Amino acid sequence: MTDIFDLDTLREDYEMEFKKALGKDGQGKVPESFWESYSSMANTEGGFIVLGVAEEKGSLNFVGIPDREKVIKELWDNLNNRQKISSNLLVNKDIRKETARGADIIIVRVPQATRKQKPIYVGANPLTGTYRRNNEGDYKCPEDIVNQMLGEKVNDTNDSLLLEGFSLKDVSGETLKIYRQNFSNRKPMHPFNDCSDEDFMRQIGGFSVDRKINKSGLTLAGLLMFGKLRSILDAVPNYILDYQEKSEAQTGKRWLDRVTTDFEWSGNLYDFYRIVIKKLTEGLKIPFELEGDKRIEDTPVHEALREALVNTLIHADYSARCSILVVKRADIFGFRNPGLLRMPIIDALRGGTSDCRNRNLQKMFQLIGFGEQAGSGLPKIYRNWKQQNWRKPLFEQKFDTHQTVMVLKMLSLFPEEAIAQVKKQIGEKAFALLNETEQLAIVFAKTDTSLSHSRLKELTNVHPKDLTDILHGLVGQGLLESDGRGRGTVYYLPGENPSQDVLNPEMSSESSEHLPESSEHLPESSEHLKKLQIIAGPVSKLSKAPKKLVEEVILNLCNNRYLSLKEIAGLLGREPDSIRNHYLNPLIDKGLIDLYMKNQKNHPKQKYTTVKKRKG
Repeated sequence: MTDIFDLDTLREDYEMEFKKALGKDGQGKVPESFWESYSSMANTEGGFIVLGVAEEKGSLNFVGIPDREKVIKELWDNLNNRQKISSNLLVNKDIRKETARGADIIIVRVPQATRKQKPIYVGANPLTGTYRRNNEGDYKCPEDIVNQMLGEKVNDTNDSLLLEGFSLKDVSGETLKIYRQNFSNRKPMHPFNDCSDEDFMRQIGGFSVDRKINKSGLTLAGLLMFGKLRSILDAVPNYILDYQEKSEAQTGKRWLDRVTTDFEWSGNLYDFYRIVIKKLTEGLKIPFELEGDKRIEDTPVHEALREALVNTLIHADYSARCSILVVKRADIFGFRNPGLLRMPIIDALRGGTSDCRNRNLQKMFQLIGFGEQAGSGLPKIYRNWKQQNWRKPLFEQKFDTHQTVMVLKMLSLFPEEAIAQVKKQIGEKAFALLNETEQLAIVFAKTDTSLSHSRLKELTNVHPKDLTDILHGLVGQGLLESDGRGRGTVYYLPGENPSQDVLNPEMSSESSEHLPESSEHLPESSEHLKKLQIIAGPVSKLSKAPKKLVEEVILNLCNNRYLSLKEIAGLLGREPDSIRNHYLNPLIDKGLIDLYMKNQKNHPKQKYTTVKKRKG
């Protein structure tokens, strides 16, 4: 990392924060905001903090630090001061002196904290000093997120909890019978087959005895896996399972088939798995292969879907408010569970280690042949999907909503239909003049409605710096347009700016309720949209705007109308989580913004309006 080009690549590819860090005497000082960025990066996915560089109006000003040794000593002193920061994650190589554009700077690499280390917080109180990172900067975590981190820190498994007052009467006898039969078929000589139901449940982690208090009963795992829905809801009030089969991404009919927790079936995890895996694999093309004289009915795709479904169920945070959602379309399978990964994504994809949130559930599935040990499930999904020459799975964490999402698309990198559409849109000659990576970028932006630098990097072995140049070049030629800043930048075909979560629209919001839309819509061609864009102009035209100005514009936008978070953020050209945490929530607390859904502040379909009609 010796020149500005590497820094530009990091801006595009990693979380990056620039700080002037000169101090009052101009010789160099660690700014107080450094610790907020340190906390936020450690609690998210890590990143880099560059001292001696100021970001001004979207460009970088390399001011340098005259006395770097003093600043580095100050960094180490405070990193080891528990009154300043809760934990030091850095080693010597994480703080580096570099020179760029003639300026002496300091680059600090902040690693992602482990589950046992989180939360990393500023000061002495985690509830007031914990931060997380979004695309525009650092924001203070609400108390419920901090408490989730604290809970994950001490609980190696969430599902071993003994539920007082719950017994085998709360178990679906038919579900347990079917599970035991499958277990027996798989392991006919196993001693568990001779156990009573209670002993069997205890052996597999579904029933527990606490000798200290002389109490016994179902564990959370036993209730979730085999319980009756009413009993499950008594213990886990926010419990929702949802499977939806759709014909396409956008359709007037919301689904073709649906399985959800509606009291028409047991509602437990094992029955949900049995029902849904059949629906997911129904209609898959099975190649005709023989093993001896028997046809092989299983394929790598079947195996990948089993792993994805089991992973969704065993890694879910059942205390969260988000539902488990599984979506099937002709071209896509989507899986969403509440709860973030308990290890960095790169480690999860590498395989070999496992930190399952619900280890008893994991064991229950493994005992009947589903789910993998030692963290090999995700690599197997990726490997099996690659064997079909399909697009690499999308696997991401949504820190703002505390969700993990996997999307498996049955699309090649260069689908013929998409290529034909792109050629028609930009012209065959223009397409032919592009190199393979440029063609891939445009075709991908067409099929997925947008493209990010990090996603393009997953699809090719081209150096990140070259990918940056390619994307900027396509924008310069008018073949792509861009929106957002830094890591949040997305690229799309001209005139096709997505208005929703383009990576996985059907996975991004709750579907358990059908809420009425607002009386006003925002089609791109409407005069109404143009009017709102004029109102938003004072903020949308600035890369950084004063807080008071942003609040005033939001109040004007929501004057006498309901707007969603995504609509407000889109009009202002800002990230949704930044708008919600820095502006909407404070305006709500001040009594200036009212909610469409009064008692569901964080509902993904929430809409906002001013409390009183404002003049002017």
